[in-house]
Amino acid sequence: ALAAAELLLHHCRRRLGGVTGDVFGALAETAATMALVVLTFR
Repeated sequence: ALAAAELLLHHCRRRLGGVTGDVFGALAETAATMALVVLTFR
């Protein structure tokens, strides 16, 4: 989950030149979703 959020953060920094509140919200949603997916298939 953290790796997916880190990849998204890197992409947003490169593409947008920084981060905004929307990016932080997307990071939180991505991390939560990935954690649920991992825990579901565990």
